[in-house]
Amino acid sequence: MCTWTRFGLLASLVAAPAAAQTSSETSATPAAPQTAAETPASAGASSELIARGEAVYNGPGNCYACHGSKGVGLVGPNLADAEWLHSKGTLEEIEAQITNGVPKEQSKSGIPMPPKGGSTISEEDVKACAAYVHSLSQKSGS
Repeated sequence: MCTWTRFGLLASLVAAPAAAQTSSETSATPAAPQTAAETPASAGASSELIARGEAVYNGPGNCYACHGSKGVGLVGPNLADAEWLHSKGTLEEIEAQITNGVPKEQSKSGIPMPPKGGSTISEEDVKACAAYVHSLSQKSGS
């Protein structure tokens, strides 16, 4: 995807109405998520895979552009809580959602997610990124 198209996509997402947020996203201030180094291994994922996923998330995967650098949400929903909009939040479901995206017609917030965030990351990067995103929602003691 060319840089100009990315900016257009980001601009269209930023222009989406704030009303698209769910009431749970606006009613409570989320706690700051743990970093990959502080997060317990997610669904059997190694801490190295989670750390690699954090680098993909905040780099070539473009996830940070919509979900924020710590996953607490911007234009896209909060990924650091236990609420999932389009799945139950299993590692496999997160991998599928990153790979396939969420078309506007299926988006519960009305905001689409392009496949792979509009990036060209590899299948291995998708798996790493999914492990990181899954780890964001895993709270100690839950």
